[in-house]
Amino acid sequence: MSGRPEILFPLFADLTSLPGVGEKIANSFSALKVNKPRDLIFTLPHSVIDRRIVPTVQGLPAPKTVTVQVTVVQHFPARRRGQPYRIMVKDAQTTIELIYFHARGDYLEKLLPVGEQRFISGKVEVFDQRAQIVHPDYVLPLDQQSEMPCFEAVYPLAAGISRKMMVKAVTGAMDRVAYMPEWIEPSVLRDRGWPDFTTALQQAHSPEAVCDVSAYAPARERMAYDEFLAHQLTKAIARSQARVKIGRVSKGDGQLQNNILSQLPYKPTGAQSQAISEICADMASPRRMNRLLQGDVGSGKTIVSLMVMFLSIMDFNPV
Repeated sequence: MSGRPEILFPLFADLTSLPGVGEKIANSFSALKVNKPRDLIFTLPHSVIDRRIVPTVQGLPAPKTVTVQVTVVQHFPARRRGQPYRIMVKDAQTTIELIYFHARGDYLEKLLPVGEQRFISGKVEVFDQRAQIVHPDYVLPLDQQSEMPCFEAVYPLAAGISRKMMVKAVTGAMDRVAYMPEWIEPSVLRDRGWPDFTTALQQAHSPEAVCDVSAYAPARERMAYDEFLAHQLTKAIARSQARVKIGRVSKGDGQLQNNILSQLPYKPTGAQSQAISEICADMASPRRMNRLLQGDVGSGKTIVSLMVMFLSIMDFNPV
C-alpha cells in the first residue's frame, strides 16, 4: 500500500495518459529521463523567445526572432527540384522573403494567399542584403493572433519530440497539479518574496523575460529550496530509521588518543575536535552510527579518522 497522498496520483500516472503522448512519444521522452507527468512539471524551460509584435524588421539586428504583421506580395515556386519555394511579403517598411524547402505549392498558397495579411514569427536573417525567414514558426491570420504566445518557453528536447509536442505534454501535466497547503515557514516566504508552490510552478513554466529563467528568479529559487528541503527531510528520515538499529558499544579511556595528540606539532582545530568528539559519542552509543565525515582537501579529515581508528581498534573495552 502506497503512502502517497491521493491528490498526487495524477502526477504519477502513465505518461501516455497525457494528451498527444502515445507509446512512441513516451519512449522518446525517456531520453530526457521523463517517465511520469511529475517529471514534466520539473522539466523547466532553459530560455524564452520574445514573440511580441514589432512594426518592421527594418533596422533590427540579425539573426533575431521577430513577429511582424505582413502583406503577401508574390509567390515564387521552385523552378527545379531541390530549390526553395520563396514568398515575398511586406511589413510596414520593408520586404521579407519567406523560404520553404520541400513544401507543396498548393499548401503555401492556401497558407499565405497573395494580397492578404498575416502574422508571421520566426528567425529573421540577412542573405544577399535581403531579410529572410526560413520556415517561419508561426503563420496566422489576424483574427488568430491569440494562438501565438507573446513569450514562448524553450524546453530541452530529444529525438522524436518536437517543440509543440513538449509544450502540449507540459501543459497537460500542469493541468494535473492541484493546490496543496503551504509547507514553508510563512516568514521565509515573506522575507524571500517567494510565491506559493503552485504559483511558482506556473511562473517557472511561463517566463516573460530572460531573467525569469535565471536561477535567481523567485519562482526558481523557491523550487530549488523545495528540492533541497525534500532532500534533507529524506536524509533525516533515513537517519532516524537507522538509529533504531542496535550497534556495538565502543568506549576507550582516551590514553592512546592523548599520546597521539601529544606527538603532533599542532593542536586540532575546533571543528576537528568537535568531529572527533561527536564520532566517539556515536561509537559509545548502543545505537548504530550513521555519519558522514565531509571536508575540503586539507581540512583535517585524516587526523579525525586516525583518532577514531585508535578508539575503535586499539583503545576500547567492549561493553
